[in-house]
Amino acid sequence: LDPMLAGVLGGLLTTWVTFLPCFLWVFLGAPYIERLRGNAALSGALSAVTAAVVGVIANLAFWFTLHFLFGEVREATFMGMKPHLPVFGSINWAATALSALAVYLLLWRKWDIFRLLGSCVALGLFCKLVGVA
Repeated sequence: LDPMLAGVLGGLLTTWVTFLPCFLWVFLGAPYIERLRGNAALSGALSAVTAAVVGVIANLAFWFTLHFLFGEVREATFMGMKPHLPVFGSINWAATALSALAVYLLLWRKWDIFRLLGSCVALGLFCKLVGVA
Protein backbone atom coordinates (compact mmCIF):
# COMPACT_ATOMS: atom_id res chain seq x y z
CA LEU A 1 0.00 0.00 0.00
CA ASP A 2 0.93 3.59 -0.49
CA PRO A 3 2.18 4.91 2.88
CA MET A 4 -0.37 7.76 2.90
CA LEU A 5 -3.25 5.37 2.19
CA ALA A 6 -1.98 2.94 4.83
CA GLY A 7 -1.77 5.78 7.37
CA VAL A 8 -5.30 6.96 6.62
CA LEU A 9 -6.66 3.41 6.81
CA GLY A 10 -4.79 2.81 10.07
CA GLY A 11 -6.17 6.05 11.53
CA LEU A 12 -9.72 5.16 10.50
CA LEU A 13 -9.39 1.66 11.95
CA THR A 14 -7.97 3.02 15.20
CA THR A 15 -10.81 5.53 15.48
CA TRP A 16 -13.39 2.85 14.78
CA VAL A 17 -12.13 0.33 17.34
CA THR A 18 -11.52 3.03 19.94
CA PHE A 19 -14.84 4.83 19.84
CA LEU A 20 -17.37 2.23 18.66
CA PRO A 21 -17.28 0.22 21.91
CA CYS A 22 -17.67 3.44 23.92
CA PHE A 23 -20.72 4.53 21.95
CA LEU A 24 -22.24 1.06 22.13
CA TRP A 25 -21.69 1.02 25.89
CA VAL A 26 -23.38 4.40 26.28
CA PHE A 27 -26.32 3.89 23.92
CA LEU A 28 -27.06 0.26 24.72
CA GLY A 29 -26.20 0.32 28.43
CA ALA A 30 -27.58 3.70 29.51
CA PRO A 31 -31.18 2.55 30.04
CA TYR A 32 -30.00 -0.26 32.30
CA ILE A 33 -27.68 1.99 34.30
CA GLU A 34 -30.62 4.28 35.12
CA ARG A 35 -32.51 1.29 36.54
CA LEU A 36 -29.50 0.36 38.66
CA ARG A 37 -29.47 3.78 40.36
CA GLY A 38 -32.35 2.57 42.54
CA ASN A 39 -30.12 -0.14 44.03
CA ALA A 40 -28.14 1.45 46.91
CA ALA A 41 -25.11 -0.87 46.68
CA LEU A 42 -24.73 -0.49 42.92
CA SER A 43 -25.37 3.25 43.11
CA GLY A 44 -22.44 3.55 45.53
CA ALA A 45 -20.23 1.57 43.15
CA LEU A 46 -21.22 3.80 40.24
CA SER A 47 -20.40 6.88 42.34
CA ALA A 48 -16.96 5.43 43.12
CA VAL A 49 -16.31 4.76 39.43
CA THR A 50 -17.42 8.31 38.59
CA ALA A 51 -15.05 9.73 41.21
CA ALA A 52 -12.17 7.65 39.84
CA VAL A 53 -12.84 8.83 36.29
CA VAL A 54 -12.97 12.47 37.43
CA GLY A 55 -9.64 11.97 39.22
CA VAL A 56 -8.00 10.51 36.12
CA ILE A 57 -9.27 13.36 33.95
CA ALA A 58 -8.05 15.96 36.49
CA ASN A 59 -4.63 14.28 36.61
CA LEU A 60 -4.36 14.30 32.81
CA ALA A 61 -5.43 17.95 32.65
CA PHE A 62 -2.77 18.88 35.20
CA TRP A 63 -0.07 16.85 33.38
CA PHE A 64 -0.87 18.38 29.98
CA THR A 65 -1.04 21.89 31.43
CA LEU A 66 2.29 21.48 33.18
CA HIS A 67 4.02 20.20 30.05
CA PHE A 68 2.35 22.81 27.84
CA LEU A 69 3.26 25.85 29.92
CA PHE A 70 6.78 24.77 30.91
CA GLY A 71 9.53 23.55 28.61
CA GLU A 72 11.15 21.57 31.41
CA VAL A 73 9.76 19.70 34.42
CA ARG A 74 11.56 17.75 37.10
CA GLU A 75 10.56 14.82 39.25
CA ALA A 76 10.63 15.39 43.01
CA THR A 77 10.23 12.94 45.87
CA PHE A 78 7.66 13.82 48.51
CA MET A 79 6.28 11.36 51.09
CA GLY A 80 6.86 8.36 48.83
CA MET A 81 5.34 10.08 45.79
CA LYS A 82 7.16 11.42 42.76
CA PRO A 83 5.27 14.49 41.53
CA HIS A 84 6.36 16.45 38.48
CA LEU A 85 7.26 20.05 39.31
CA PRO A 86 7.87 22.84 36.82
CA VAL A 87 11.23 24.48 36.29
CA PHE A 88 10.02 28.07 36.46
CA GLY A 89 12.88 29.37 34.31
CA SER A 90 11.55 27.33 31.40
CA ILE A 91 8.11 28.93 31.25
CA ASN A 92 6.69 29.38 27.76
CA TRP A 93 5.37 32.95 27.90
CA ALA A 94 3.53 32.75 24.59
CA ALA A 95 1.65 29.63 25.70
CA THR A 96 0.89 31.22 29.08
CA ALA A 97 -0.46 34.39 27.46
CA LEU A 98 -2.52 32.40 24.97
CA SER A 99 -3.95 30.27 27.79
CA ALA A 100 -4.82 33.34 29.85
CA LEU A 101 -6.50 34.92 26.81
CA ALA A 102 -8.49 31.72 26.18
CA VAL A 103 -9.68 31.63 29.82
CA TYR A 104 -10.73 35.29 29.60
CA LEU A 105 -12.59 34.82 26.30
CA LEU A 106 -14.32 31.66 27.47
CA LEU A 107 -15.34 32.66 30.99
CA TRP A 108 -15.86 36.41 30.83
CA ARG A 109 -16.61 37.15 27.20
CA LYS A 110 -18.66 33.89 26.80
CA TRP A 111 -17.20 32.94 23.42
CA ASP A 112 -18.43 29.64 22.02
CA ILE A 113 -15.88 26.84 21.91
CA PHE A 114 -15.49 26.69 18.10
CA ARG A 115 -14.79 30.41 17.81
CA LEU A 116 -12.36 30.16 20.73
CA LEU A 117 -10.50 27.16 19.33
CA GLY A 118 -10.25 28.69 15.87
CA SER A 119 -8.89 31.94 17.28
CA CYS A 120 -6.38 30.17 19.52
CA VAL A 121 -5.16 27.99 16.67
CA ALA A 122 -4.69 31.06 14.47
CA LEU A 123 -2.85 32.95 17.23
CA GLY A 124 -0.70 29.91 18.03
CA LEU A 125 0.28 29.48 14.39
CA PHE A 126 1.04 33.19 14.15
CA CYS A 127 3.27 32.99 17.24
CA LYS A 128 5.06 29.94 15.81
CA LEU A 129 5.64 31.61 12.43
CA VAL A 130 6.88 34.84 13.99
CA GLY A 131 9.18 32.85 16.26
CA VAL A 132 7.69 33.88 19.59
CA ALA A 133 6.72 30.34 20.65
